[in-house]
Amino acid sequence: MIEVSAALLRGAVFLAGEPLECLVTLRNPLPPDATSASSEMLAWASAQIHCQFHASESRVALPPSEDSRHDVQAENETVFVPNRDSYCETLPVDGPPSFRGQAVKYVYKLTIGCQRVNSPIKLLRVPFRVLVLHGLKDYQCPQDEAVAPSNPFLEEEEGTKKDSRLADLATELLMAATSRRSLHLYNISNSRGKVGTFCIFKAVYKIGEDIVGTFNFSEGDIPCLQYLVSLQTEERIQEAFQHRRGQPVSYSTHARHQESCLHTSHTSFSLPIPLSSAPGFSTNIVSLKWRLHFEFVTSREASQRQAPPEGPPSEEASRWSGVEQMDVDTFSWDLPIKVLPTNPLLASSVSQVPGANSLTI
Repeated sequence: MIEVSAALLRGAVFLAGEPLECLVTLRNPLPPDATSASSEMLAWASAQIHCQFHASESRVALPPSEDSRHDVQAENETVFVPNRDSYCETLPVDGPPSFRGQAVKYVYKLTIGCQRVNSPIKLLRVPFRVLVLHGLKDYQCPQDEAVAPSNPFLEEEEGTKKDSRLADLATELLMAATSRRSLHLYNISNSRGKVGTFCIFKAVYKIGEDIVGTFNFSEGDIPCLQYLVSLQTEERIQEAFQHRRGQPVSYSTHARHQESCLHTSHTSFSLPIPLSSAPGFSTNIVSLKWRLHFEFVTSREASQRQAPPEGPPSEEASRWSGVEQMDVDTFSWDLPIKVLPTNPLLASSVSQVPGANSLTI
């Protein structure tokens, strides 16, 4: 019996272009009374990174497979050599991100194959998650080590300097893209007049951030009774792979905020972007975009604030109640936003992907 265990050394979330390193341990536990004849021999072991693509047959029309295409042969670095203790391979920069949608799925796994002498082949799979940051492969790394971004709070070995530099560069790009703040004001109106204004301070976010927006209904002509804000993703199949022209888009809601706002002059909301969600991306088969979806319920009549009766209290009991019925209008509005990946170390800290697995052969 041989115990095979595999554990990713730096969590289970990676940026495309980063090296993935996995510690593979082979053990042959023997009882105290065992002899040398009880030991087992490992015939071979290998490791390979797979990106599995799944598509819904009812939503995606894939072309027939071409048998003439040649398989991509692995380089020497993609084969696990037991005496090296670990397997290391750089993830492709131009690959798709990990994504589980309604029509397609991109799932990454590290597959470790091994075989005992005179025994069947066993496969050990370790799932992990990949985030894609567009533009990272075109970013020029500083030539001078002294000016290269680094973390002064960590002691790094020589072999990890290059790896950490890529993560630092990604963090630098993400900070530059998501830290720019500028006031965006939008007038909310329908066919009857102005309802109010909506304010948001930026349109580019990282997964894990909160989207904060404010409403000003004090200058509106039409009273707003209720509003709903939903944070949604739009999954669209590319035209070449649609079953039929004009195929509907799939929407998924990740967070929402609903509020009754009659006689409210100012209010706000905060919607978190889940760290487990996928940032926006596009492949030859599918594209994913983010948006804020608004739904408003407005009154057809001008606002009439009901005040309590004035003067000294009378002996007769009086009641103060709201309107029982109102004629209303409803309308919706979509605001596109851009969502980028985050630091993979942050995503790893809350990831539900174990990043380790084991089996017995």
